Amino acid sequence: MAGRTTFSLIWIISSFIAVRAHVVCSTESLISSPQTACAYGSDFPSHSDFPSRHLHRRDTTWTALGCWTDGVGGTRTLSAATYTDAVNMTIKSCINFCSTGSNAYVYAGVEYAQECYCGNYFSSGATNVSSSDCNMACTGNAGEFCGAGNRLHIFRSRAQSPAPPILVPSVGNWSLLGCYNDSATRALPYRTDVTGSVTIESCTTACHNAGYPYAGMKYADGCYCGLTIENNSGPTPNTHCDMTCAGNSSEYCGGSNQLSMYHYIQAITTAPVINSVNPSTVSPVKSGLPGNWTYGGCYVDNANGHVLGNEFDSSSMTVESCIANCVGKNFTIAAIEYSTQCFCGDYLINGATEAAGSDCNMACGGSATEACGGPNRLSVYSSNGNITMLPVPVVQKTSLPGQWVYEGCLAEPSTGVRIFQYENEWTTNNTVDACLNQCAAFGYPVAGLEYGAQCFCGDISDITAAGGTYVSDSQCNMACSGDPIHLCGAGNRLSTYYWNGTMNMWKTPANTGYYEFFIGGLIVPLIATVGINNKVTFLEKHGTSEFNNSTGAYELDLSLVDNYKLAWREMHVKTDVFCSGSIILPDKGGRQINVGGWSLSSTFGVRLYTPDGSPGVNGTNDWEENVNELTLQRGRWYPTAMMMPNGSILVVGGESGSNASPQPSLEILPAPPGGDTVITLDYLQRTDPYNLYPFLLVLPSGRFFIGYYNEARILDPVTFDTVTVLPNMPGAVNNFLAGRSYPMEGSAVLLPQYAPYTDPIEVLICGGSTIGAAIALDNCISIAPEVPNATWTLERMPSKRVMPCITTLPDGTYMIMNGAHQGVAGFGLATDPNLSAILYDPSQPIGQRISILNNTIVARLYHSEATLLPDGRVLVSGSDPQTYYPNKTAVYPEEMRIEVYIPPYLNQGLAQPRFTITETDWALGEQYSITVTLFQGTTSTMRVSLVAASSSTHGNVMSGGRILFPAFSCSGNTCTITAPPNAYVCPPGWHQLFILDGPTPSHSAWVRIGGDPAKLGNWPNYPDFTTPGV
Repeated sequence: MAGRTTFSLIWIISSFIAVRAHVVCSTESLISSPQTACAYGSDFPSHSDFPSRHLHRRDTTWTALGCWTDGVGGTRTLSAATYTDAVNMTIKSCINFCSTGSNAYVYAGVEYAQECYCGNYFSSGATNVSSSDCNMACTGNAGEFCGAGNRLHIFRSRAQSPAPPILVPSVGNWSLLGCYNDSATRALPYRTDVTGSVTIESCTTACHNAGYPYAGMKYADGCYCGLTIENNSGPTPNTHCDMTCAGNSSEYCGGSNQLSMYHYIQAITTAPVINSVNPSTVSPVKSGLPGNWTYGGCYVDNANGHVLGNEFDSSSMTVESCIANCVGKNFTIAAIEYSTQCFCGDYLINGATEAAGSDCNMACGGSATEACGGPNRLSVYSSNGNITMLPVPVVQKTSLPGQWVYEGCLAEPSTGVRIFQYENEWTTNNTVDACLNQCAAFGYPVAGLEYGAQCFCGDISDITAAGGTYVSDSQCNMACSGDPIHLCGAGNRLSTYYWNGTMNMWKTPANTGYYEFFIGGLIVPLIATVGINNKVTFLEKHGTSEFNNSTGAYELDLSLVDNYKLAWREMHVKTDVFCSGSIILPDKGGRQINVGGWSLSSTFGVRLYTPDGSPGVNGTNDWEENVNELTLQRGRWYPTAMMMPNGSILVVGGESGSNASPQPSLEILPAPPGGDTVITLDYLQRTDPYNLYPFLLVLPSGRFFIGYYNEARILDPVTFDTVTVLPNMPGAVNNFLAGRSYPMEGSAVLLPQYAPYTDPIEVLICGGSTIGAAIALDNCISIAPEVPNATWTLERMPSKRVMPCITTLPDGTYMIMNGAHQGVAGFGLATDPNLSAILYDPSQPIGQRISILNNTIVARLYHSEATLLPDGRVLVSGSDPQTYYPNKTAVYPEEMRIEVYIPPYLNQGLAQPRFTITETDWALGEQYSITVTLFQGTTSTMRVSLVAASSSTHGNVMSGGRILFPAFSCSGNTCTITAPPNAYVCPPGWHQLFILDGPTPSHSAWVRIGGDPAKLGNWPNYPDFTTPGV
């Protein structure tokens, strides 16, 4: 990303599509040419993480706000006027509808290709999501998108929003009681029509005229009356009544399963209206029904709650219209109640019992001769002659999966605060078993089921933090949506279960290691690379440094950090390396290659640097580059590079430039002969823009692992065809669409390989985020990709983390650090830095591999890195979040300071072992000697490790963080190491060789393994480049 913005952070996160430009579009021209009609006037260069290539801006009075959820909890995001046009719906026609005459609304939204909604306010629970979610073409214009299922493309006019709606405190003699629950059982049994549209005034008038002292409005357009408030309905937070009245958008008329409840404070003399006729003149329909539908009898409703769901109300209801409604929804039972209410299902629940046939004596609203139930009585019809009645649901306390136990009925706080963050909405298939298994799979030891259809996951500490309290089990009285014989909470009540045991064994060792200030920096590096000269090169994007004369490239001499002026050597790059990729070549000079970049010629850039000099002595080499001689075949921004076993360089993915079209392809360096040899990858095209910086790893079979967005596959190393499509990566407990690659940005490494290298190799990926709300993931996942029927294993981390960095340590453990608890990668798109370091130890059992280490005081967000140093410490650098307050001061600064982390193995007061080596150019499978000096143990307990040279950016370690533990034998203090057997186990390249005396590593020595099979050391053959030889 580039540039900065002074918009509020919340606005930026919720409006990725608008983060970089002012947009003005002509409505007329937009309709005729939606791809090109918008004129973009940019105030600053930027990088939009979620490009909105088909989200169009309207005329100067309407502005696009992006794609938003709809129907959350059954609530419409825009709940005022609406219309549907299955043939001619366009964005323009919807905007016209929402801005004409009495429909003078501030917001217009298109959904499901053909639906238009208007309103002055968003309902609670609506969230901004990726524009790619709104992917259905408008029925009246295939060239533009009109939302999708439960997704709205929303537009806002420049008109001033009216005053916010209220719960009207009183109307005449009617007084507001508050917001009341109306979910499991009907609080007011009589539904009535009103004159005109539903408002507080029209509903209370209708109930008064019908002789009822209680009136309630629900779902914006429903009016209900009653003599009393029935079925133990009680008050809920007023915020739950959040749907504006269909006839008056300044008033609230209930919500999803919520009634705005009013009471008439004077006596009503009118007798209550019951839509009944002489029982002898109404009767059930027993002939002329469609198919095999037959009358099944009269049944009691609401004795223990509604016995059927899926309600459809109509003042012109008939038996035939109710059956048609249920047939259209593929149900086998239809039932009519109170003349106008139709219910559908496949069985009767809540202990339904048969009533006397004469009890169903109310005439249908649309037929004076057909019986349509009665008060709490259902006229029931069946498509197959069978009517199954299920018992009253009970709490499921036995036959629970795993170690789950029932804890009780948990009340949500009256403030409306949710106890648990993670919610799954399963409207038809929520069961106790499914909820408990989902929570356990993602490492959450508490599960709560609410409203019948909601499954929440969290921790015991969430209950205390939110102020939740346990109440009588009788208050959790709603059947599960997918299991009608068991209870799944109720309104603001959770049937709660605990895991009886330790689900996540996060260790808290006494020795955690610590962060330490290392040196002040000159730039904010986005790429950090340890060279074979034991110096660290840093590259930054153009214009990041606070120093105007920064060259963007510097080398740090680790031996001179006590002298700031001497420690840094100025270097130079010719084009912008912003969001490029780097690896270290296997040539004799250990050159660092950097490919791609930000825009124009930078995206084609190929840059090379041969490390020289020595500790304390400056080198003289610099970065070499000439885009007129050496370039990529395609311009690439956010590409990944990988060394292949044959010694060539694989470059994959990215975009064609800053915020430009995707580059869903791969190419090889040096470019093979034969013209254009780029190969398009359809799966990268399909998952753009969530697949940048894909993870590339060489597997021991010689095939390649590629991970992108939330997918992974194995590729043939010659044709690059897909050999195996792996299962999708697990995401969040409540969002399987969470991603792992940029911009949702997690980090991936290979787990250790041990001689004789016969065990299946595993891939570890930690962190990431979700689309839209950008909730960082709190888990690591791993897979052995080449075993039959490979599956992902999930382990929960102690905290959420997006933009993590994973550093391979010489003892085979992994340091996980940096990042944020919320957001995605990019400028201004993350908040709440994660200041804690953790250690992942794959030698421990699953679920016991993570240790919580120490904290830093330095926020390390976008463009931060963590790199293994030759002495076993971890260099921590960078952070370029570009997040500002309205006064343009930084929320999180551009971070110049460089830290090191001293891992626990260097914090025990033990001397580091030493070794000497003479042969550093190793052939595969051959043996080489070292002489060791140990201070604690003996060679019988010593270990040897090889950590592949790497270059890291955006959490992508472009060697895969590969570490090998080769076979060795010792005689006295002379040890003979056997090099890895082939280039699949160990692709050609440079490695840091360590020995470990117990837990303590030595300083490393660089060894080259496998030579330079592609003879990169003689490439490129141009006068502007120096070749070190093979």
